[in-house]
Amino acid sequence: MTKIPASVFIITLNEAQNIGRALQSVADFDQIVVVDSGSSDATLEIARGFTSDIFTQTWLGYSRQKALALSKCSHDWCLNIDADEVASPELIQEIRQTIADNNCDALSIQIDDIFLGRVNHPWIRRNAKPRFFRKNAGEYGDAVVHEGFKVSGKLARAQGAIRHYGERSIAIKVEKNNHYSSLRAEERHRKGKRFNLLKLLVAFPFAFFRSYILRRALLNGLPGFIGSVVNGFYAFLKEAKLYEVSRSDKDSN
Repeated sequence: MTKIPASVFIITLNEAQNIGRALQSVADFDQIVVVDSGSSDATLEIARGFTSDIFTQTWLGYSRQKALALSKCSHDWCLNIDADEVASPELIQEIRQTIADNNCDALSIQIDDIFLGRVNHPWIRRNAKPRFFRKNAGEYGDAVVHEGFKVSGKLARAQGAIRHYGERSIAIKVEKNNHYSSLRAEERHRKGKRFNLLKLLVAFPFAFFRSYILRRALLNGLPGFIGSVVNGFYAFLKEAKLYEVSRSDKDSN
């Protein structure tokens, strides 16, 4: 089968455990771009088995790092996946068809999380993000975490999915949430957001309810319940750390 006339870009840091699986899933693309921020494991060695378009860049933040990786892509159409993700065969075929049809500027692709060995139940409401797009159809914003490509053209919804293996255990999910909540609190503080006691009090129950009931994580059984509790605690941490950052700022003054 002919190569897909599009580029894939991936940012990495010590992803030896995951990167091979991710790159294998996009091996049919004409170009694969990897931008690494200083891996000390076998990430780059594994990546060299799939592509020669490998670049090193000191960490700039999620949005700027991905924008840099995108700038290294030579094709008009580009797909972004993370090193702990896999593009499904159905999505790959859909991408081929999207390029051939040429009737949209981007595909919003649902993300299937793998948590505690469980794939999301088909009826669970998944997050969907623009991950396949024309290079000039938008841009990355300035978010320090939960970055996204902001599409200015026509957006279509993909039927295929990207599978996310990055939160497969409780320990990994909690560790990531601890890191991300710190980044989000610092970002909100820089933008002038103030701590609100009411938000702190309702953050956990509201986020748990949204995850477990509204997004139907209850259909995932016990892993769905555990994941929703962790999601609720993540929401609480963001508010608590905003309080912490605000207080530290006042104390320093």
